Amino acid sequence: MSVLEWFAHKPLGDGIFWIQERFYESGNRANIWLVRGSQRDVVIDAGLGLRSLPDYLRDAGLLAPAEGSGPRPLLAVATHVHFDHSGGLQHFEEVAVHSAEAAALLQGDNYEAVTWLSDREVARPPRPGWSARQFRVPPVRPSRLLQEGDVISLGDRQLTVMHMPGHSRGSICLHDKDRKILFSGDVVYDGSMIDWLPYSRISDYVASCQRLMELVDRGLVEKVLPGHFNMFGAERLYRLASNYISQAGICHKISTCAMRSIASIALRVTNSRITS
Repeated sequence: MSVLEWFAHKPLGDGIFWIQERFYESGNRANIWLVRGSQRDVVIDAGLGLRSLPDYLRDAGLLAPAEGSGPRPLLAVATHVHFDHSGGLQHFEEVAVHSAEAAALLQGDNYEAVTWLSDREVARPPRPGWSARQFRVPPVRPSRLLQEGDVISLGDRQLTVMHMPGHSRGSICLHDKDRKILFSGDVVYDGSMIDWLPYSRISDYVASCQRLMELVDRGLVEKVLPGHFNMFGAERLYRLASNYISQAGICHKISTCAMRSIASIALRVTNSRITS
């Protein structure tokens, strides 16, 4: 299968492209966002990595031409290191991730990367003989460690890092303040928010949701480009965040604790098979 077959994209205007892995037919299929600037292009999340995303961007003509000699700078930013977002980082020369998850990425820690992939989720294998049993997130050395408040400059647009733990300890959003766009990763999307994985923490998630609501109250977000499913607006963002807070009571905490224990055991078993 060619790289042009594996991915598909949709231009959204203003230098933003929505990219997906066509044959990864799962609710875990992550949205990949390409944001083009006047001096640098940024890819937000990188998918599974079963085919080279940089090759696709080049072959599909999505990368802006460089000025002078040499390639145009291209940075891959992981909103967090879960496998569906970080597997493709291996194909990039420049990679950025929050410092809280840098060690997991460097070690290829498939427990923290929550590596769950089955053959039935991949409608067409990327190459002959491929099996999901072989899949793992390989070690990647980040070239940039991100912290709250850092600014990723693309030249004519700036993306501000917002550390929003809860789903994972290093989850971030990227905020384009000038355009009032929030790239939210898995902090929030239009679906059930997952807080029962290793390194998830309900109290952190509540605090992150409070920050999301404040962004809406202050009129700083009009459009959300999430890590999964479809885009949505400020009103829906506020409702999703407030609903999570209202449901994060003692019963939710007890059930989440039980689910986290089960997930932890399942991940350890699964990843022991991968490495054996």
